[in-house]
Amino acid sequence: MFRLSSIHSIRINRIFLSTDNIRRYYRRVVVTGIGLISPLGIGVQQSWTNLLSGKSGIRKIEKFDAYPLSNDIPCQIAGYIPNIDECLSETFTPNQIRTYSRSSLYTLLAVHEALQSSGWSGPKNDQESQRCGVAIGSGMVDFEDVINAGDRLRKNGYNRVSPHFITKILLNMPAGYVSMKYGFCGPNHSVSTACTTGAHSIGDATNFIRLNHADIMLAGGVESPIHPLSIASFCRIRALCTRYNDQPDRASRPFDQDRCGFVMGESAAIVMLEELQHALDRQATIFGEIQGYGLSADAHHITAPSEDGRGARYSMLNALKNANIEPENIGHINCHATSTPLGDQIELMAIKQLFKSSLSSLTITSTKGSTGHLLGAAGAAETIFTLLSCYHGQIPPTLNLDNPIDNEVKIAANQTYQWNNDQQQRIALTNSFGFGGTNATLVISNFIQ
Repeated sequence: MFRLSSIHSIRINRIFLSTDNIRRYYRRVVVTGIGLISPLGIGVQQSWTNLLSGKSGIRKIEKFDAYPLSNDIPCQIAGYIPNIDECLSETFTPNQIRTYSRSSLYTLLAVHEALQSSGWSGPKNDQESQRCGVAIGSGMVDFEDVINAGDRLRKNGYNRVSPHFITKILLNMPAGYVSMKYGFCGPNHSVSTACTTGAHSIGDATNFIRLNHADIMLAGGVESPIHPLSIASFCRIRALCTRYNDQPDRASRPFDQDRCGFVMGESAAIVMLEELQHALDRQATIFGEIQGYGLSADAHHITAPSEDGRGARYSMLNALKNANIEPENIGHINCHATSTPLGDQIELMAIKQLFKSSLSSLTITSTKGSTGHLLGAAGAAETIFTLLSCYHGQIPPTLNLDNPIDNEVKIAANQTYQWNNDQQQRIALTNSFGFGGTNATLVISNFIQ
């Protein structure tokens, strides 16, 4: 029989494990594949190039033309993926386009690119397939699917409701389709934590590998939210920018004094995470390493962050502890900053609180000035941008930052900054915060063996 004293001794042993010992116990997790479709382009290279060039992916919403009264909605702009309909029709069959949600189709596009960039051919047998998993989430269902199904039921009756409707709106289906397409029999995981979804998915997937539940994980987030109802709903809670309908590329302006709300965007962003030795054994290109993962809650309000910055501060601090890294070792933060009056200010305050002794060596940015807010995909897209910053030594610009709200913190304003570092390793944070007070931070670096 397993005695209570034995349980007690296990607890004592765990308590006395130092952070350094825990860090050594964990298997190291690296990124060997990346895939992205975003308002800046289809594919990682196009998105990254346009981001560094200071281009905006925000434009007028064309879909509104089909809906009566939609011109009354105060926000008329969003971050669309360019040429996405043509790409979908060239890639998928008409039956797939009819029966899959748009989020699932977006996910499969990004996963394909991530696998292509990884140079990995997939599991060769059942044993390998059990060591491969998926962690992909979404913040919301696709509004178009819900509205269309409701219209059919109301106008045409029960028999006109699609048998594919349920599988279209289940938020775990993008992950499920990936698992089925590629034969991954390991963890099949999906979280939905509002705008923190992508970061949570990557952090959870990192832990699956660290704790030996998998050797490879495809992880990230997806969102296809642009619909008159979603835009109207976010406008009703005064979350969206409404001043720049005639100048869409000027609308998203994180950390700027004239910011007035975020701009909604769509995206799918996927990283291939791999246990280090597994990656080295196949001589994979390594884009970077996930060093740490922190989570927290504001425990304050359904849509507003805690005014003392504790949620953001706890999230960053927990990530640093998890990575066993001191604040002064961080050279860059890709901020959550969505261009809202309250959110940007509080995140900046939390950064100043935590990094007060090393602010001079820190450069922050918010790529949402270029992409808009990608909601459930934001954390994953920004993980890719942060990985590329560490890999190339380039910090992308915060677009439309003309009058900063703070001059104590160095913000990459309107141009790409070169990340000069006396040490070989570049270490960064990326923050994601969501409605309900849910927060996550990832510690990311370029790879050094």
